[in-house]
Amino acid sequence: MNYWLFKSEPGTWGWDDQVARGDRGEHWDGVRNYQASNNMKAMKVGDRGFFYHSVNEKRIVGIVEVIREYYPDHTDPKGRFGMVDVKAVKPFETPVTLADIKNDERLADLPLIKQSRLSVMPIPEDAWKIICEMGGVEP
Repeated sequence: MNYWLFKSEPGTWGWDDQVARGDRGEHWDGVRNYQASNNMKAMKVGDRGFFYHSVNEKRIVGIVEVIREYYPDHTDPKGRFGMVDVKAVKPFETPVTLADIKNDERLADLPLIKQSRLSVMPIPEDAWKIICEMGGVEP
C-alpha cells in the first residue's frame, strides 16, 4: 500500500462533503499540475491518503481511501489530465496542522513542506505512522 496527501479548499470541497458521499466516494478532479497528476497515476485501489484542508486551515482532518484508479477527468476540456475516486475512511481525533508537521523534525523532508503548492503528493510510510499518531488514529 502507498500513502498520499490530497489538498482541498474546505469552502469548495471539505471533509464533511467527502463523508457525505459515503462508500460511493467522490472523484478527485480539477488537478492541473503534471507532478500531482503523475502521483494520481501511481495510485492503486486500497491506497490511503490524508485529507488536508488548505487555504486558511492548513491541517489534516481525516483519511481517505482510493476506490477507483486514474481515469480521464471530465472537467478537463483538453483531455490532458485525469482523476481518481476516493472515499472517507475516518476523521482525525485531533487535526494535525501544517505548523505541527513543521515542528516535528522527523517530518522535515515531507513534500508538504518542500513543495507546499503541490496538491497531491506521496507520504512515506514512516511519516504516515507519525502523522496518524499525532492525529489520534490507528495507521
